[in-house]
Amino acid sequence: MSTVATNQKIVPFLWFNGKAEEAMKLYTSLFANSKIEALKKWDEGSGFHGVMVGTIVLDGLRVNMFDAGPDFTFNESFSFFVTCKDQEEVDKYWNALTRDGGAESQCGWLKDKFGFSWQIVPAFMIDKINNGEPKRLGQLMQTMMKMRKLIVADLEAAYNK
Repeated sequence: MSTVATNQKIVPFLWFNGKAEEAMKLYTSLFANSKIEALKKWDEGSGFHGVMVGTIVLDGLRVNMFDAGPDFTFNESFSFFVTCKDQEEVDKYWNALTRDGGAESQCGWLKDKFGFSWQIVPAFMIDKINNGEPKRLGQLMQTMMKMRKLIVADLEAAYNK
């Protein structure tokens, strides 16, 4: 996507514990065509702190966020999948999202410092999953299963051996 959505019917809504504004600033700083669209904070005396309602647009995807306490936390069952054109882009997102307390996981997955899960995946891999030869795809997948951050050159070598 390269344009900002104006009429998105289904919008992800992320629940934070006092860190929504910080997440909004980080996420919009990383992706082109992104912005903070709305930010309204809880009033004093409401029993809550931070963002009451925040809306960001990430390269055309509208996402709502708020701070509502520690009752619920993120887990891997919901993540943002980022398609990267090359290793430089994989490195950019991987490094920025694991910085300052984020955590690497397996197979291109990570958690950012807020505990939210991301999949940082090179376009090469998506193309091969959709259009590749099954045997060669198996080689690629076996190599991917041993990685944390995905390394395009290693994935290409595995597919092409």
